[in-house]
Amino acid sequence: MNKVPNAAASAEASRAPEAPLSTAGRDDLAAAKRVLVQEADALRRLADSLDGALLKALDILAAVTGRVIVTGMGKSGHIARKIAATLASTGTPAQFVHPAEASHGDLGMVTSKDAVLALSNSGETAELSDILGFARRWNIPVIGITMKAESALGNAADVTLALPKTPEAGAMGLAPTTSTTMMLALGDALAVGLYERKGLSAEDFHELHPGGKLGQILIRVGNLMHVGDEVPLIGTDDVMSHALLIMTAKTFGCVGVVNAGGDLVGIVTDGDLRRHMGPDLLRERVGDVMTKGPLTIRANALAAEAVRVMNERSITSLFVCDGMKPTGIVRLHDCLKAGVA
Repeated sequence: MNKVPNAAASAEASRAPEAPLSTAGRDDLAAAKRVLVQEADALRRLADSLDGALLKALDILAAVTGRVIVTGMGKSGHIARKIAATLASTGTPAQFVHPAEASHGDLGMVTSKDAVLALSNSGETAELSDILGFARRWNIPVIGITMKAESALGNAADVTLALPKTPEAGAMGLAPTTSTTMMLALGDALAVGLYERKGLSAEDFHELHPGGKLGQILIRVGNLMHVGDEVPLIGTDDVMSHALLIMTAKTFGCVGVVNAGGDLVGIVTDGDLRRHMGPDLLRERVGDVMTKGPLTIRANALAAEAVRVMNERSITSLFVCDGMKPTGIVRLHDCLKAGVA
């Protein structure tokens, strides 16, 4: 019997074999791998070198009542901008101040409530002198990140985070590569250390990241649910004609059933209507038609959890409860509209 070939196997068979790498191609790959290995080794050395200075830096940054002013020149400046953004996004107010612009008026951005985090591989960046002098004059704490602890920056800083002496990547070893990778990683370590000290919760994180995919992931049911008069509810002793009117008016395709104490004890859906279809349906008691023990969710649950439950049970709405008391209703359509999937 002839077998029908597997589609994936057929595609694989029809794919042209890759041409062997040229000598230049092999050299390029080797160079790229060498850079990554060298930078990874530098990060391991950096991790091993961390000591009490990092803890002192965290103490200073955690005590700041103003902002962390992050500064640096050239490539260090680009890294400083990213560190400032990471600090701000993890709950530590921060901003980047360009050291050259600081000398021409931007020192007004720095206050006595701030701390300065200055980056310079050599520690001798001339453009940093004015912002460091300003910090010393107004007793603003300074944290320096540099490869040379015995430098102008190292001597001016209250705490110096010294990078391990590691050559820059590449044959010439001149362009800032390994040094900026270590600076960037050290900035991440400070930011994460601070937010873990503060006990930043997922809800706090969502407040700082309301947009984009991250914001969608962290949306809570309470942010999307319908409340008040929008929630379709009816009592167990009401008649089905009234339930049908509520279902039609509130367009959720269901109505929640509450007992005399206000607890959610059941739900009437389109499926329940079909199962009890008959000449006396509209006169029947709601409590006799409802499905008991409906699925519910908490207001502080992630909306993604609500989507998962609704997809698994092939339903389009979930009642939101505090204990047994209904506080709202969330609809699959609203979750998808908000970008939760």
